[in-house]
Amino acid sequence: MEGERKLSAEAVAIFREGIGLVLSRWSALQLAVDNEWGGRGSRQKAEQLAADAFSWFTQSAEILYIDDLEDILNEAMISLNTMIEDGSIEEVAEKLMFMYEDCLTGNFNSVESLRDANHRRVAVPHVRQENEDDDDDDDDDNEETDGPSNMMVDTPESQPNLDPADATSSKPTPKPAAKTEDGWEVVGPRRNRGKRN
Repeated sequence: MEGERKLSAEAVAIFREGIGLVLSRWSALQLAVDNEWGGRGSRQKAEQLAADAFSWFTQSAEILYIDDLEDILNEAMISLNTMIEDGSIEEVAEKLMFMYEDCLTGNFNSVESLRDANHRRVAVPHVRQENEDDDDDDDDDNEETDGPSNMMVDTPESQPNLDPADATSSKPTPKPAAKTEDGWEVVGPRRNRGKRN
């Protein structure tokens, strides 16, 4: 048998953080937690998974086999009512095994790169649309605009039936069907279909 392979005190803390970072980037786990597929205690189950994985690495006196780690990950996902068939369990287990081996030798580059990637990810909204022309869901990106909204609002030139609170702008309206910079087409106001109360 090999000599005793233990993490140094510094490596223990860094490896624990690394496990948390890997699991926080596992989209299947995060979906299960965010949607509470495992019930109200879903977040605690994910935290328990991180603790169980750390304990498995640090407390096991036997040789560590990746199949055993995959079983731990799979059981945790089943407790969250989630069946994983996309190969992500194997991918996560492999990342954790490599990270553990690196930390044993004092190489913390994998944890540091996850840390950096996590800092960059925080600055960007969690969900982004692929179509750059559609800015409806990018609320955080509207800070650069010249007001509370970059939406163009057309107001009719005469406003007989409108409440004064509804008049948002007294600027002249653009011509109907005019194209804006971002490719949107400005459409004139609808005609009233009946009286409003």
